[in-house]
Amino acid sequence: MSETMKPASAQTRLPTARDVAAAAVRIEGQVMRTPLVRAEKLSALTGADIWLKLECLQYTGAFKERGALNKLTQLTDAERARGVIAASAGNHAQGVAFHARALGIAAAIVMPVTTPDVKIRQTRELGAEVIRTGHTFDEARDHAHELERSRGLVFVHPFDDGDIIAGQGTVALEMLDDGPRYDAMIVPIGGGGLISGMALTVKDRHPEIEIIGVQTALFPSMANALAKANGGAQHATGGDTLAEGIAVKEAGAITRQIVREHVDDIVLVDERTLERALSMLMNEQKILVEGAGAAGLAAILSDKARFKGKTVGLVLCGGNIDARLLSMILMRDLARSGRLARLRVQLLDMPGQLVRVASIIAELEGNVIDVGHHRTYSDLPAKMTCMDVTIDTQGQNHLQRIIESLQAAGYEVEIAAY
Repeated sequence: MSETMKPASAQTRLPTARDVAAAAVRIEGQVMRTPLVRAEKLSALTGADIWLKLECLQYTGAFKERGALNKLTQLTDAERARGVIAASAGNHAQGVAFHARALGIAAAIVMPVTTPDVKIRQTRELGAEVIRTGHTFDEARDHAHELERSRGLVFVHPFDDGDIIAGQGTVALEMLDDGPRYDAMIVPIGGGGLISGMALTVKDRHPEIEIIGVQTALFPSMANALAKANGGAQHATGGDTLAEGIAVKEAGAITRQIVREHVDDIVLVDERTLERALSMLMNEQKILVEGAGAAGLAAILSDKARFKGKTVGLVLCGGNIDARLLSMILMRDLARSGRLARLRVQLLDMPGQLVRVASIIAELEGNVIDVGHHRTYSDLPAKMTCMDVTIDTQGQNHLQRIIESLQAAGYEVEIAAY
């Protein structure tokens, strides 16, 4: 039986709302009380009254500090002397490393080889030993348990631990104290630690608030666990997701019990919607998040009618995203919105054609960014050539006007796929 499939009694008792309140006292002053802001632009665009909890502003860039600190401060002197080990795709790693160093505890972190470089580098800089192995969190976790036994270390689970869950739940306490009266809170789910702690707190104080979990469609582990318990269908799990922070193949044993009792719904979002949500947070709200941090907004974008007119709290759970990945996502979003386009234009292979095409684009205030000719590798007649021209536009309508003008001048034009 795997570690996450053991009954809760084999690991720890189920936490309660009182444990979350105690955790808040325990970590006060050592973890940032992050801002809660109303997202006016996103609210206007979606029709919901959206409030953002900016956990991406934590020192390590994610909410994981809360649970890690709550766990580490309760270790005995003997356990501290042994040192700790954790498995993480990045954010739990940094939370454990940061607070272990502050408490004088040696820490080792096992990270999947697919973890973004920025998270690996930052974890090392926080003083932890980083061990890279496996392509998924589950593979990294299994290796961490081997090292736990061979080295005599204390394993700090990223989500399936009562102290971790209680620490993460302090996010909800702050949202309730600092914000409006919510109709719903939307919380990303990986293994389920964050939503479990938040649900315990919210349902204890305001049971009428709807708690909605959101997972990437590629890793619907919690949705599958709950569906299986009810005899429901299972979704395939696995793949390359933008939201690697919630890419967990198997939900926790403790967390699934809490989610089953206290969470109202779980929705799945696709990769394209995650990309769009991340871009909107960056471009409209000027807030940088990672894929998992954009999951809550992606849930709203996937079903605007459901949340229209409702006051919704979103947890932007992390902001640790690789710069190259961010650049690619923003460029892809520009292409999808029509603000950046690559046109393939067929023309006679003779002097003046390039200038003529560029002039038509310029007359309509399009900006040519890049140009490429294709003479040899083409199935066009020998006297024809193919030109790829990348242009910057004002949007889809502007792009369409440029295409129509080129076609009116006798050119065949195709838009390259994005």
